[in-house]
Amino acid sequence: MQAVILSGGKGKRLQPITSYIPKSLVPVDNVPIIEWQIRYFKRFGIRDIVICAGHLSNQLINHLESKKLDVQIRFSIENTPLGTGGAIKKARKYIKSDTFFVINGDVITNIDLKKLQTANSIAVIPLRTAYGVIHTLGNKITKFEEKPEISNNWMNSGIYYLDKTIFDHLPQKGNIETIAFPSLAKKRQLNVVKFTNVFWNSIDSHKDIETCSSDMKKNQYEKFLQVK
Repeated sequence: MQAVILSGGKGKRLQPITSYIPKSLVPVDNVPIIEWQIRYFKRFGIRDIVICAGHLSNQLINHLESKKLDVQIRFSIENTPLGTGGAIKKARKYIKSDTFFVINGDVITNIDLKKLQTANSIAVIPLRTAYGVIHTLGNKITKFEEKPEISNNWMNSGIYYLDKTIFDHLPQKGNIETIAFPSLAKKRQLNVVKFTNVFWNSIDSHKDIETCSSDMKKNQYEKFLQVK
């Protein structure tokens, strides 16, 4: 089994940090995002990893080659931004397994990959609001709820389990989420696996770094990664 990590983005919302280092090397709780992701895949026995890299890719390559991570890593380099779909398509020559996992390069999670075993599936989680919610009764406030999940509404977690038929739907340049997935969904060929009560963070802003680090401690994330 193989995994693809999409690490080619410029991470503009994390500037000025990402002006000097690739987004995947931004530290969360003193560990670069990509190292958390590699440890996550190792947790599920996946040690053959393809990394789609672009912005400041030499730094990413040098960093990972200096580490002893006990995984096999291949790099698929984008000289110009290709989008998530184009990046996966370009990495095709490195993907040998019939099915493979894909994760966005800014996601840190404990979603159980063993439950994501239906080909061409998206892992989804309950929609999370960006703001706190106030509950009222008449003109009185009864409860404050910080960034609650909205039941029966689902969001893309940025984790996919795909088979090689996906390459027939991928663009040379463009995003899998806006080109391939809508096409497959229209044909009823795209599946969904729902996950609730999971640890999931997407590192899109400076505040996300702080929030994710705090959530890691609350959820004992390092302990989860150590379980075999």
